[in-house]
Amino acid sequence: QVQLVESGGGLVQAGGSLRLSCAASGRTSSTYAMGWFRQAPGKERDFVATISWSGASTYYADSVKGRFTISRDNAKNTVSLQMNSLKPEDTAVYYCAARAPGRLSISRYFYDYDYWGQGTQVTVSS
Repeated sequence: QVQLVESGGGLVQAGGSLRLSCAASGRTSSTYAMGWFRQAPGKERDFVATISWSGASTYYADSVKGRFTISRDNAKNTVSLQMNSLKPEDTAVYYCAARAPGRLSISRYFYDYDYWGQGTQVTVSS
């Protein structure tokens, strides 16, 4: 089992920045890819970004490409999402997710992830 806890959400004005962090515990000695998803009120959970175990491969949703950066520190068992040039449409609950141990490659599909955090709220005011 892998437990995930997100932090770093909050309220920010449009054009501002936030950095989300996700701390993993449990089977952290295992290797797995991780990702970020988000869900706005009344909408489905959408893919945001994913990163491979090594960090060499990343992939972003078109809506955040060039503004968001995903990174990980395996020594600290953390994955981060740096969000710049935030827009009101980025407002959502952001979820950290991990694939099953041994699943090293990136994925944009929520059903490929086995472990989820509780989410952190990001609100961008106009």
